[in-house]
Amino acid sequence: MIESPVYPNIISWNTTKRCNLHCKHCYLDSSELTDVSKGELSTKEGLRFLDEIAKLAPGAMLVLTGGEPLLRNDIFELASHATDLSLNVVVGSNGTLLDNDKAKKLVKSGVSGIGISLDSLDADKHDHFRGLSGAWENTVQSIETCKNIGLDFQIQTTATRENYKEIPKLINFSSSKGARAFNVFFLVCTGRGEKITDLSQGEYDDLLKYLAENQSNNGNMMIRARCAPHFARFVHQESSNLPIIKACLAGTNYCRITPEGDVTPCPYLPITVGNIREESFERIWNGAGVLKELREQKLKGKCGVCEYTDSCGGCRARAYALTEDIMESDPSCIYKPKQENTVITTDDAPIIWSDEALARLEKVPFFVRDMVKKGVERYCREKGHKEVTPVLMTTLRKRFKNR
Repeated sequence: MIESPVYPNIISWNTTKRCNLHCKHCYLDSSELTDVSKGELSTKEGLRFLDEIAKLAPGAMLVLTGGEPLLRNDIFELASHATDLSLNVVVGSNGTLLDNDKAKKLVKSGVSGIGISLDSLDADKHDHFRGLSGAWENTVQSIETCKNIGLDFQIQTTATRENYKEIPKLINFSSSKGARAFNVFFLVCTGRGEKITDLSQGEYDDLLKYLAENQSNNGNMMIRARCAPHFARFVHQESSNLPIIKACLAGTNYCRITPEGDVTPCPYLPITVGNIREESFERIWNGAGVLKELREQKLKGKCGVCEYTDSCGGCRARAYALTEDIMESDPSCIYKPKQENTVITTDDAPIIWSDEALARLEKVPFFVRDMVKKGVERYCREKGHKEVTPVLMTTLRKRFKNR
């Protein structure tokens, strides 16, 4: 038996600013179509960075995104090197450039899966949002390509005023195509996204509630809200028997690397805590003051007194965008905390996994494995269990299916 390690579970690397689309909401403000983006980490620098990740966080998930990562000529080399280091590699793409040849190369390089962006079933609406005529057709074809060659894929949608009522149809479409997950990204107004009208607070909550209610209604496809930590509250309210998931990992178990090597807590929190060209990733991760502040999480206002402080904590990027203080209350949340001192907690004490339980965990789909692991551990802490066993995992699985 081994103790659960402590390390960044997910590292997202914006490998390039280059992109063939001009999406209205792009936080990176990508658009350059030159052969090499100015200041972009070289192949040599990228390979060294991957070595540093594997040293600090063995087995961590690495998200290779952009811009459009398929515009990097060395993307397959980078992916192969990362998988050789036993990192769990996934790719985030707009799908328009993913032909059969590239999909096969991703599989050969050891990539576990790919996230493909689709914002509407209306081709014109999707193309308008993505800034390129014909984008929808190519994206939908890339989904079929993944399905045909056996590359696991997720479908990712950014929720806006223009498409949020279409989410149920997109969920059904994704399930019918065999997606392993459907992720709804909630807009954080940064980059070009500053100019987009976000959902109202009521619309925001209504959509989160719908997603929580429909998580298990689409076969094996998972339904998740991203960049919306309040989702943890809705999941708990839907069924308090479910393991509590820490909704936002920014700076605690997750960080983002820009094309130029800057490290930030998340893509939407524009605070640079270091640069991997100047110091090691391990030193940045363990020593940056802002990351330590996020881990201590001494929240202000109602976020600091809310019973969901530990499982939700609000969006630190939204708080910073409107107050310039990462510890302030999240202005996008309309929930009123209860008066009694009831805390829905997620303790960080180590939990022991039996060898058999770890073997079963490895069979969980890659894109939810870390989430399941953390959820099981937090359930153990809440109920006073010190060890995860196959019996306990079976019990939790039955509760999830029968809730």
